[in-house]
Amino acid sequence: MEKPRALAPVPIRGVLFDAYGTLFDVYSVGLLAEQLFPGQGQTLGLLWRDKQIEYTRLVTTCNDGAHYQPFWDLTRSSLRYVCKRLALDLTPEREQRLMNQYRHLSAFPENKGVLQALKKRGIVTGILSNGDPSMLDVAVKSGGLEGLLDHVISVDSIRKYKTHPDAYALGPQHTGLDVRQIAFVSCNGWDALAATWYGYQTLWINRYQLPFEELGTAPTYTGSSLRDVLTLPGMNLPGAAA
Repeated sequence: MEKPRALAPVPIRGVLFDAYGTLFDVYSVGLLAEQLFPGQGQTLGLLWRDKQIEYTRLVTTCNDGAHYQPFWDLTRSSLRYVCKRLALDLTPEREQRLMNQYRHLSAFPENKGVLQALKKRGIVTGILSNGDPSMLDVAVKSGGLEGLLDHVISVDSIRKYKTHPDAYALGPQHTGLDVRQIAFVSCNGWDALAATWYGYQTLWINRYQLPFEELGTAPTYTGSSLRDVLTLPGMNLPGAAA
């Protein structure tokens, strides 16, 4: 893990994880996409994710959220758009298969061990996600994470997606902790940046060796694996990772 820009201001008592991209591999759907559309699977997966996030921002910022749609609906709409853009024949059967695959995304292998280690040490654990409750429920169950999360928080309750400040405010509201006592963990640079701006201690998981956002603010910490959360200062954790 890289050297932090500053020491943690207060001990960490809770850890909130982004779901899609951080606990669950959004690009694993590309394997099925490649079977359905040979030679286009990786491209479809990348563009699908980009359009999905673009749509969350569009419906949040336009007319103060008057055009909000649940994450599941935006995921389907973004799939349809990308297939039209790539001139792919998205039959109803193919659409259903891809959407079902998205509902059961592959979980990263270190998830369970990290969450178990945090729970043993008395750290509050949770998810703070754009996903709607039914999506998150399936993802948590299929990922084998039941019983390891104290909170599964969806922005659907406020009808505003990250990076809106009201979305990040859900963390302190649900956990009862001060935002400075919570480490927010995300693989998405834009998410880690916005959470840092909001006041969280942040850990950006740079799995894909990308540059961070060039907007003048760095995450509190940067790592390459979810296991790096176990080495954060001020959490009173033993040095050994799970």
